[in-house]
Amino acid sequence: MTRPASTAGYGEAAERLAVQYEGVTFAEVHRSLLHLYPAPPAAVLDIGAGTGRDAAALAALGHRVVAAEPTPELRAVGERLHAGSGVRWVADALPTLPVLGAEGGHYDLVLLTAVWMHLAPAECPPGMDALARLLAPGGRLALTLRHGPVPPGRRMFDLPPEHTIALAAARGLHLLHRGGRPDLHGREGVRWTELVFERGR
Repeated sequence: MTRPASTAGYGEAAERLAVQYEGVTFAEVHRSLLHLYPAPPAAVLDIGAGTGRDAAALAALGHRVVAAEPTPELRAVGERLHAGSGVRWVADALPTLPVLGAEGGHYDLVLLTAVWMHLAPAECPPGMDALARLLAPGGRLALTLRHGPVPPGRRMFDLPPEHTIALAAARGLHLLHRGGRPDLHGREGVRWTELVFERGR
């Protein structure tokens, strides 16, 4: 697949980013959201899975996990680090997620951890369309929004939570949780908004 603009700066830094990503645990990153995630076995999709930290942890809990990662270097690191985890890797990217859309699968939980901020505002409506189509009835979408300075060479947008909440509501996804947390890597000026939505049954 052609590299989307949203992945700028990630391929060449894959090995260094793997150390960063794997340096915090799934439980640490998702602590305030875990009670909102379905019990295993559920169908889980991790979009922008990076090196597979979260995907592998969810698979270890007994979920059926698909990890979608558009950056081949990150995907290769993830497949190496988490070999034997049972995670199925897919090369696909927002906003349209053409590969996953063509598969026609539906998921009980969709994760976008540190991903949504890479979409330009104009890409967010088609992105939310794609996400809504992938959710099973009663399925939940958990995403984080980054706020603060943008690292050199990366493409990020400081999207207001209200914008994302409105996009989700227009597609039948109602807000279950809105919270915030500091940056787990201690980057100055960086903070995160956490949002969880549920599709109607």
